Amino acid sequence: MKLELPIRYGMVGGGLTGKIGAIHRAAARLHGHFRLDAGAFSSDPGIAHASASALGVASERSYESYQKMAESEAAREDGIEAVVIVTPNHLHAGPCKAFLEAGMHIICDKPLTSTLADAERLHDAVSQSDRIFMLTHCYTGYPLVREARHRIQAGEIGRIRLVHVEYPQGWAAGPIERSGLKFAEWRADPERSGMGGCVADIGTHAFHLARFVSGLQVEEISAQLTSFVEHRMLDDDVQVLMRFENGGRGILWTSQVAWAQENGLSFRVFGDRGSLEWSHVDPNRLCHANEKQEHCVITRAGPAASPRSARLSLSPAGHPEGYVEAFATLYTETATAIRAMRNSRKRPKGLEFPGIDDGLEGMKFIHACIDSSAANGQWTRLN
Repeated sequence: MKLELPIRYGMVGGGLTGKIGAIHRAAARLHGHFRLDAGAFSSDPGIAHASASALGVASERSYESYQKMAESEAAREDGIEAVVIVTPNHLHAGPCKAFLEAGMHIICDKPLTSTLADAERLHDAVSQSDRIFMLTHCYTGYPLVREARHRIQAGEIGRIRLVHVEYPQGWAAGPIERSGLKFAEWRADPERSGMGGCVADIGTHAFHLARFVSGLQVEEISAQLTSFVEHRMLDDDVQVLMRFENGGRGILWTSQVAWAQENGLSFRVFGDRGSLEWSHVDPNRLCHANEKQEHCVITRAGPAASPRSARLSLSPAGHPEGYVEAFATLYTETATAIRAMRNSRKRPKGLEFPGIDDGLEGMKFIHACIDSSAANGQWTRLN
């Protein structure tokens, strides 16, 4: 058996004062596929270099800007092969472009960018390159989300009629952006978040999950975006009706002002022969009902789970798995793609991680929601 060397990667953002960088690093190392070798961890040089030291990154590979990092790493014989970008939304497009031009594969947090124009330019750049691009819609990495997708593809619930997805949180039910917390400040700032607030931050997760599980494109939407907290500049509650390409209908609700809700992502998909239901609160169970009203609970890696989803499980059945493991699935699939290109420069088939097309669709969704809401819920096409 040939042992593959870990993929050398660097990180832009994700310093020790943030949260999401640690999740990415844990997911990247969980299966031993990646090794952190470089970083521009913060726009604050002190935080950047302190983070590098704490994470075991050599001082000469700790950079004060992503531009210097891309240039220097491209010139090294042992330079990074991939970069992970975990910055506020307005700092996605620039680093993506710089590292793409330097020949690195890209792993980028969502949403793709802060503007649709930037997203379209980045989509063109990635499409014209031979580099792998993975967008971290992490919830698609859960084994039972994959199980639902595969059962729908196999026709087990028939023709899709209804897709309901919701994602309520409550952390922004008060004026938290005025508390001095960095993660709250930039999410409420149009200059850094873009024109979408809740719709960009978690609405894109819900939208992508609806598309990923159903396998259907959304053709048009009718949206109502609301800012309930006084003086808040961006939306904090999103209600959307969706029309799918097959004639099916959908409802999407995401909110960050729903008191007592922590991370209540869930979906229900109804076909003409049955239904499937999953909740992030209990991610190791998928509920399936057929046209005879018979109900079945499919457990992660359990006897009813298909091999296609069971292979994604790290732990035996009955042991809970969650957020980091779902992230790690996307990192593992990305590693598989990068290694295939190491050997043959051909992109492997059959991998399901979100990519640049999903990022562009998410940005179209954000802007369609903003336009529709401004027109009092007028039906608006995504393309």
